[in-house]
Amino acid sequence: MLISLIVPCYNEEDSLPILKAALDAVKSERPEFDYEYIYIDDGSKDATLSLLQAYALEDPAVRYISFSRNFGKEAAMYAGLKEAGGEWIGILDADMQDPPSLLPQMFDLLLLEENDMVATRRVSRIGEPKIRSFFARRFYKLINRMSDIEIVDGARDFRLMKRMVADAILALTERQRFSKGIFSWVGFHTHWLEYKNIERAAGQTKWSFWRLFTYAMEGIVSFTTVPLRLATYTGFVVSAAAFVYMLYYVIRTLFFGIDLEGYPSLLAFILFLGGITLLALGILGEYLSRTYMEVKQRPLYIIRKRTPKK
Repeated sequence: MLISLIVPCYNEEDSLPILKAALDAVKSERPEFDYEYIYIDDGSKDATLSLLQAYALEDPAVRYISFSRNFGKEAAMYAGLKEAGGEWIGILDADMQDPPSLLPQMFDLLLLEENDMVATRRVSRIGEPKIRSFFARRFYKLINRMSDIEIVDGARDFRLMKRMVADAILALTERQRFSKGIFSWVGFHTHWLEYKNIERAAGQTKWSFWRLFTYAMEGIVSFTTVPLRLATYTGFVVSAAAFVYMLYYVIRTLFFGIDLEGYPSLLAFILFLGGITLLALGILGEYLSRTYMEVKQRPLYIIRKRTPKK
């Protein structure tokens, strides 16, 4: 049986030698499988590509694809899935936060007929900034309340799947991708393997707080239309409140003859309505911008270099 292992890489020259040694150990432990390693260089600016080229010369099981620029991890995973030829396909990060030592256990779990995919989730966030952990947990609670699918708290992209699962994921050709949601949306029986957070083996994280926030917004917009409905409901409530407010002052003037000074309250009310309007337009704009990107049908990535044909 051939197992394809996909490794997205972005400036991972320090981590790759450590990862290679760990993957070689897995191969020695489970020699009954055949392996192919598909490294996706996502426009790295360091020596990542040079290392991958050297690995490919040493080992015919190693293949690489190098993008023309940084297209993001989502594009890298999609490219790897398209290139993979194995009956089983795995995805793991190059920074060792997805420990390859779990792979033998994942192999055993996927051998069970009832499992179509083995996925991992972190049960702790030790070593991660507290503010990031706080917002990450709030994100999972929020999206699971708004979406029809469940995205498991702490879910990682580190997983092993059968070919039919990978084919189902590849059938979803959307440009704005949120893989954690896609993995859940396609269904199939998934076994969750839990482990404690592991810090990077080397190098620096590429995920800033702003990038994580943008990625979270992508997930919400991709898998729920609740924000659009909330904008509608808010508009209805504010309109009803404005009508009641107007009726109150009309009755007050007609029956009690009280003068209406009203400038401060009118200004506050106009500013409030303006804020609500801009918020609704912003929500609509998020969905419209993604529709615009999908309609253009640009490729998810452009390949600059790849493993020479043998």
